[in-house]
Amino acid sequence: MLTFKNYNIADWFSFYRIAAAPFILGFIWFDQQLICASLLAVSYATDAIDGFLARKLKITSPRGSQLDSFGDQITLVVGLIALFYFEKEFIIKNVLLIAIAFVPYIIQMLIAYFKYGKATAFHTYLAKLSAVMQSAFILYALFFDPNYILFYIMIGIGLLETFEEITLIFMYPHWASDVKGIYWAYRDKRRLKKSNL
Repeated sequence: MLTFKNYNIADWFSFYRIAAAPFILGFIWFDQQLICASLLAVSYATDAIDGFLARKLKITSPRGSQLDSFGDQITLVVGLIALFYFEKEFIIKNVLLIAIAFVPYIIQMLIAYFKYGKATAFHTYLAKLSAVMQSAFILYALFFDPNYILFYIMIGIGLLETFEEITLIFMYPHWASDVKGIYWAYRDKRRLKKSNL
């Protein structure tokens, strides 16, 4: 039975991102762009901290990985809502390119839920780099103005990361967490053992 004692410090950072989401949405509703951007910056910072703590303290777990991924997804959605609200003109101008990047992500999520019954939590190097670029672009846009160089880099890395995630889903017959990338997946004993069952 899960109780509060079962959760470690890395999990609580993930919980923070989930709990912060409604407050960020509230500040979007009240048109408080600076406060919204500041809270998003804190959420993005906790994303970096919880992963570091989990590895440093050796408290990684499948549950923690899934919780971290859920917190990431919630923060991404809230960040995109903020971007759409405060930078609507930019979004409308680049809607086609955004759709090209976003549709494969939705497809990847659907494939994962169909196969595993839940979202992936591979936490690949590309996923981490993509998260950094997303947060950098969104925060820069909210604190200053949208930067097209950051935007194009974010789109490119995001597409690469999504296609890698889809490939990994087909490589792993069962849900697995903390896979660094396709290269490492080929040597992953978890995948090899599962595939022989």
